[in-house]
Amino acid sequence: VSMKMFNTTVSSVKNKERQYNKLSEIDRFVRSEEFFTIDEDTLNDRLAAGYMNGINDKYAVYYTAKEYSEKQAVEKGTLTGIGVAVVNDASSGYARIIRLYDNSPAAEAGMQVGGFITAINDESTRNITSSARLTSKLLGEEGTTTAVTYLTPDRQEQQFNLVHSNYKTPSIYAAQMVADTCGYIRIDSFSTGTASEFKSAVDDLLQQGATAFVFDLRDNTGENLNAALVAADYCVPSGDIAKKQDKDGTVTTLRMSDEDEITVPMVCLVNGSTAGSAELFANALRKMGGATIVGTKTAGKGVVMSDAQSFSDGSAAYITVGLLLDNEDQTWNGEGLSPDIDASLSVDEQNAYYDYTLNTDPQINKAVNAAMTLTGQN
Repeated sequence: VSMKMFNTTVSSVKNKERQYNKLSEIDRFVRSEEFFTIDEDTLNDRLAAGYMNGINDKYAVYYTAKEYSEKQAVEKGTLTGIGVAVVNDASSGYARIIRLYDNSPAAEAGMQVGGFITAINDESTRNITSSARLTSKLLGEEGTTTAVTYLTPDRQEQQFNLVHSNYKTPSIYAAQMVADTCGYIRIDSFSTGTASEFKSAVDDLLQQGATAFVFDLRDNTGENLNAALVAADYCVPSGDIAKKQDKDGTVTTLRMSDEDEITVPMVCLVNGSTAGSAELFANALRKMGGATIVGTKTAGKGVVMSDAQSFSDGSAAYITVGLLLDNEDQTWNGEGLSPDIDASLSVDEQNAYYDYTLNTDPQINKAVNAAMTLTGQN
């Protein structure tokens, strides 16, 4: 046993020595010849991110101190910025507004969903190709200002200097009745407040006479595992909802549902960006609650991530610590969930994805039709 421990330790030391020696060689070369000034903070962040990219864990991720602070704010549902959610618009290249939050600077300025931000502090948003970077540039400390060039949905250009303030970002974006008796709930994300928001939305729609539900999980990347487990618990009968398989093969139950359940038909609407705990939610409702899945194959992220490991400079990292299993000890990791009813979009429909309303979205219509069929009303 002692020899095994010794050999393991020596091997680990040798590996670390090779790692540090290589970095030291690169560093000596760069600092002896480099023309441009090195930003030490940026260098350290890139080194840390590079480490996470090289450990054979495609879900491992490193956040700088600023990124981690923003992630925590998103998780809590309280941000400081101008008050919009944006995506890169495929046709124009600009930042398209897909969410406008109440009591935010953008809402008070009259900006609208479907409008575009074409420049942020004189930088064209066409040059910012990541939605995460776009969002980051629209956040900032309370009282600071961001200058934006805004294009209205009917293409009128306006200039705004927006003073950052605090605003709420609910994870349940839409909860309303469609087709008279079908309750539609859009779950944008799973975060700290999602479970209570979800229960409140379901209860409200049931009181309004909902005889079926459509839960829209498209583009929900499923960051908060516990929130999805609690929300699923509210929908399904008693039993194991999901399990975790450790590296050594040990399997533990993550949550067992109680006897309370939703007894009306349920449909989960998914797409290729539905991932993680959002997949867990849809899978649990199908296997335990008889729900129908409509849409396209999901992302296939069936893993359990670590809690955040924060570092001394405020940065943080997450790594994979286990495999997600469903109530039948099956995994969808790497495979995704296949829908019961396909609702693929044509190329033209994909291009119009953000133009659709609740009533014109072909995938929502297909999901609602499936839900109403299950009630015998269609």
